[in-house]
Amino acid sequence: MAALPTVTFSKLTMPTKGTAVVFVNDDLAKGTVTEEINATGNGSIDRASSAADFKGKALSKMSVLTPAGTTLDSLIVIGLGAPAEMTEYDWLRLGGTVMSQISASKAKQATIIGEFPGADATPERLADCVMGLRLAAYRFDTYKTKTKDDEAAKPVKVSFAVEDAAKVRKAAAAANGVADGVLLARDLVNEPANVLGPEEFAKRAVALTELGVEVEVLTEKEMAKLGMRALLGVGQGSDRPSRLAIMKWNGGRKKDKPIAFVGKGVVFDTGGISIKPAGGMEDMKGDMGGAAAVTGLMHALAARKAKANVIGVIGLVENMPDGRAQRPGDIVESMSGQTIEIINTDAEGRLVLADALTYTRQEFKPAFMINLATLTGAVLVALGNHHAGIFSNDDELSERLTQSGLATGEKVWRLPLSPDYDKMIDTKNADMKNTGGRYAGSITAAQFLQRFVEDTPWVHIDVAGTAMGSPQTEINKSWSSGYGVRLLDRLVRDYYEA
Repeated sequence: MAALPTVTFSKLTMPTKGTAVVFVNDDLAKGTVTEEINATGNGSIDRASSAADFKGKALSKMSVLTPAGTTLDSLIVIGLGAPAEMTEYDWLRLGGTVMSQISASKAKQATIIGEFPGADATPERLADCVMGLRLAAYRFDTYKTKTKDDEAAKPVKVSFAVEDAAKVRKAAAAANGVADGVLLARDLVNEPANVLGPEEFAKRAVALTELGVEVEVLTEKEMAKLGMRALLGVGQGSDRPSRLAIMKWNGGRKKDKPIAFVGKGVVFDTGGISIKPAGGMEDMKGDMGGAAAVTGLMHALAARKAKANVIGVIGLVENMPDGRAQRPGDIVESMSGQTIEIINTDAEGRLVLADALTYTRQEFKPAFMINLATLTGAVLVALGNHHAGIFSNDDELSERLTQSGLATGEKVWRLPLSPDYDKMIDTKNADMKNTGGRYAGSITAAQFLQRFVEDTPWVHIDVAGTAMGSPQTEINKSWSSGYGVRLLDRLVRDYYEA
């Protein structure tokens, strides 16, 4: 991973060296220190704005090299637009824009002048800005053997000059824990499958013990004893053994029921005997985006010491087509006792989740369960890359998740469940089949999962369009987005902390 910026916090004073970053609104209003820089530079901001027709629109930017009258190397001016309209996500985007401009300037040292004319610049919003800096700086370059030069690989030193450095530093510490969770999720999805198998993924989960997370990893033998034949059936064609990793964060009151997050972790999906076309199959290293998000979430909650009891369960398998692989027409018994006819071995993620959800429900009796999975291509057809599809048996939980998505920019859109769709996965040969056919593919997949949650409040999030290959934004230049970590952290923070 590329070097992330080192961010420190300092008093709000005029910088004397390096690159300075200042902000103006759509009236070109400036803060006190920003005006001092402008005056010292003989009106350099005003003159450059006029020459470049810079209007201070949201996330617009302008650079001034070696502004006259100052000892600065360069000056970066960022527009806030209409500050009163800035959302939480806008502050993240602002930080990402700042980082992109600092990187483009090749600055080794930069000072961000924490003046935002007309904006409600609380410590929490400034912490969001810092998070945006760190998320935008992420690059997955682990396997690059050559860099342009070692000096360029060194992290840029960023000083955030603010009025109350102590308060912003405290807020940023919590935000950095969340950012680290997002970056962990991105790393996991970006890793090639030859490096990250089920056992290796489980070891990444075990590493969370350093933050106080309790982690248990079940082997194939232990899962077989529990009757997890649906999950084990998916991985039986691979030489790499399947695993179930259970992560526990006990930050709430002892009497409180835990809340649970369950992730699909297919480290590589060939489709099995129902093999996928070759074109684009390399992207199937990301078919564990749900498990990556759950792991990143557990990191985020532990790092910021969330006051909640949280369970994270991830089913880790590889779907390969060898002589031991599961076949279309096979019938397996799930941990719940329900039987499943395998129609298509490429509808494998729901089999993993069926047993993982059953285990979570029976073992922990959670207040609710939310599962995440890169489950269907059909959700891409329905929603594209800008919303994840959600399906739920609980209106309140669904609405809370929707609000969390609007706040964080990790948006969701609720799709229907109904008995009419449920009939599409009935079969005369078993209790159900693992695919309902071409139509309503995302819905029938959700109907399948619903049969394993019983009366537990539950949401299924289909992240096939948002966890990988999603459009690049101000805060993400990577193939993997880390989608779901900030969304679910916000859900926990707003509604479920003691």
